[in-house]
Amino acid sequence: MTQSPVKLAVFDCDGTLVDGQAPVCDAMEAAFASAGLTAPPRHAIRQIVGLSLPQAIRYLAPDAAEETVGQMVTAYKDSFRTARERGEVAEPLFEGMAELIAALRADGWSLAVATGKSQRGLMHCLATHGLTDSFASLQGADGHPSKPHPAMLEVAMAEALAIPANTVMIGDTLYDMEMAVAAGVRPIGVSWGYHDNATLTEAGASAIADTAEELRSLILEAAG
Repeated sequence: MTQSPVKLAVFDCDGTLVDGQAPVCDAMEAAFASAGLTAPPRHAIRQIVGLSLPQAIRYLAPDAAEETVGQMVTAYKDSFRTARERGEVAEPLFEGMAELIAALRADGWSLAVATGKSQRGLMHCLATHGLTDSFASLQGADGHPSKPHPAMLEVAMAEALAIPANTVMIGDTLYDMEMAVAAGVRPIGVSWGYHDNATLTEAGASAIADTAEELRSLILEAAG
């Protein structure tokens, strides 16, 4: 009997599964303060969500010395860790995402996460919402090149035993869409995150969902 191919849906985390912008902005402002620099406005900080931390800081502070960037990376991590220990990190799930994850699993999909978060941060976020066991593969920034490099998607597919033709990448930024294109998987955008629809379309999004229910339909259509 021929086994059905694995259908894999890979989700970004911040801006797609959860709204993590407030703690990211708080920690980035602390990182800039540690270097005696003025932090960019929060709308600019939100645009780098999805990149790995060193690349994000380099993007926001292009003239900073490498030593300064390293100092800021450490300050960001320390600030985020302290806020988490104090119970001040709020990363609520977007409306309908818990139900979507349950529905996709019931439909026979394997699920994965590919995020610019650290592995520790990702595990803490998913555990908070009781979702850790919902995913066959969890890929964070540790040990991978930053998005849009396709490495995280390639490892997720390998771990889930999926192929690009049966894989979709769901995200809210151009980095997610470009990563999907680079990996040869279908990019699906969501409109509730940190980059606008025009940016997602230009980066290669095959479709953009406005609600979790619409996203489910687009994912099922991708399975063809």
